[in-house]
Amino acid sequence: MSDYGTPPPPPPGDGPGQYSGMESMPGYQAPVAGAPVAQPASIAMAVKLMYVGAALSLVGLLSTFLMRGTIRDAVQKASDTSTTHLTSSQVDAAVGVAVGLGVVSGLVGVALWLWMAAANGKGRKWARILATIFFACSVLSTLGSLAQHPPVLSLVVSIISLVLGAYIIYLLYRPESTQYYAAQSAPRV
Repeated sequence: MSDYGTPPPPPPGDGPGQYSGMESMPGYQAPVAGAPVAQPASIAMAVKLMYVGAALSLVGLLSTFLMRGTIRDAVQKASDTSTTHLTSSQVDAAVGVAVGLGVVSGLVGVALWLWMAAANGKGRKWARILATIFFACSVLSTLGSLAQHPPVLSLVVSIISLVLGAYIIYLLYRPESTQYYAAQSAPRV
């Protein structure tokens, strides 16, 4: 009697945790120890899009300099509505700190995109998990920034990055990508 939809039991001799269910998928090819594995198109596209994400982070970093006036206006407005008013030198210092933080976070963003591109391109399982965590943090950050009514350029870059990240995550979890990660982590002889 055949039970459709139920994967076959693990082959004899495999220990617990050795059977992933991928073996029952049509077209699945088990990793061969020591054999080179070609990077699937889904991973190649995800890596290219991660480079686009790095470029978007760079645009966000550069936009920080363009928004200096907006930052200054926000600091001045906050100073005017608070009980303690800032001097012009204190406003300048606050703007400098804000721009500096924007530059540092932009550089960190660029570095993370490049790191994830390299590690996922090599099929590192931990990199896919870490990319997923970074994407979740990006979603939360974007939602948090929406409450603060960011400048239009910043909002557009954030939304494009979010859509880009969602598509990258989709590509990283495609069946052929999962096979690639499994093959790359298979023991080598």
